[in-house]
Amino acid sequence: MKKVLVAIAAIGLVASTQVSAQEGQSLDQLLQDVQRAASADGRFNKDREDRFLRERNNQQTLLTQAQADLTREERRSERLQGEYDENERLLAEMETTLQERLGNLGELFGVVRQVAGDLDTQISTSMVSGQIPGRNEFFADLAERGELPTANELRRLWFEMVREIAESGKTVTFPATVKNSDGYAENDRSVTRLGVFNAISNGKFLQWDGAQNAFLELPRQPDSRFVAMASELENAPANSVVGFPVDFTRGVILSQVVKAPTWDERRRQGGPIGDAILIMGAFGVLFSIFRGLILWFRGMKIKSQLKRDTPDKGNALGRVMSVYTENPNIDIETLELKLDEAILRETAPLESGLSLIKVLYVVAPLMGLLGTVVGMIETFQQITLFGTGDPRLMASGISLALTTTVEGLIVAIPLTIIHSVLQSRSRSLIQILEEQAAGIIARLAESGGNAGSR
Repeated sequence: MKKVLVAIAAIGLVASTQVSAQEGQSLDQLLQDVQRAASADGRFNKDREDRFLRERNNQQTLLTQAQADLTREERRSERLQGEYDENERLLAEMETTLQERLGNLGELFGVVRQVAGDLDTQISTSMVSGQIPGRNEFFADLAERGELPTANELRRLWFEMVREIAESGKTVTFPATVKNSDGYAENDRSVTRLGVFNAISNGKFLQWDGAQNAFLELPRQPDSRFVAMASELENAPANSVVGFPVDFTRGVILSQVVKAPTWDERRRQGGPIGDAILIMGAFGVLFSIFRGLILWFRGMKIKSQLKRDTPDKGNALGRVMSVYTENPNIDIETLELKLDEAILRETAPLESGLSLIKVLYVVAPLMGLLGTVVGMIETFQQITLFGTGDPRLMASGISLALTTTVEGLIVAIPLTIIHSVLQSRSRSLIQILEEQAAGIIARLAESGGNAGSR
């Protein structure tokens, strides 16, 4: 540094000498300038040395402070590392405990979801939902949830279960939406609910439809006696006891009753063969009634003739007796032959029509068998074309087979009974004629051998 200063001073001296020589300045002036420059450089260097010493002391302070901070942070790091290790151990223990408890809660959650799903299905189809709507949304959400239920939700689940059980034993009347058989919705219509089994309104049976959130009038009501019981229940005073049919299957039996075909629908299932059987049966019954009335009138006349000795040709017995009165001198053998001939003439009218009735009750089951065969042929044709995947395709053929068989038996059984009764009646009348003819022959034989001697 001193060499630099000397060099600078020499350069400055040379320059000052040159300037002084050129400008005519004195050496004293130059000396003063050099002294001033040297004094200025000294102060500058002094300032730099003082600043360096101050900064060196400051750097030592900063270093000491940094070392203290480092020592403090190292102790803190050791403490935090200990806490971290302790927390890791506690976390592992808590995770183990959590897994154990989650196992029990998982089972509970599975049961809750299953119960909620079952209740969702049950409540959506329950008639109580017509009175208390909006319950199945809670059960549907609880059944599909992926997280554990809260205590309030568990309490509500229990409450809804108990309320459903309580409502199943009540008979309540409340306003609800009812759709009639034409599909028109009537709001706030009075509905009487018998537990969760039946619902009636305006004397008609209803069915709850959870999809539409409304009661539906059955398109076909049960028998009139059940409809009368429904009207009686609606009009019954409070706290009274009224008889009423209860569908314990919650509408299943009632829906099947509605779907059951009527007699006219069953008749149409028999097709042309079934219609022919029924027509034949109706004709047979009417003809049997006609023949029965004829036998009844003829029997009354024969019984009336039995009370009189004078023959009346207006009845069968009178005509048989007139053979004896019209031939007073005839011998016994000839009279017996004439009486047999007269009985034979009266037998045919008395037995007339019985053979036709017999033909009808024999043909009726045969036609039913024919319908059975035709129906089975139709069924096998459907199986050949479409297979056995859909039983409904075979229903028409099976219905034809069974319906015609039933119709044939329905016709044959009463006609068989009627034929037996009419035949028994006609034989009893013929037997009366034969008994009276035999009595005439016996009396004639006792009196002397011919009609004239009597």
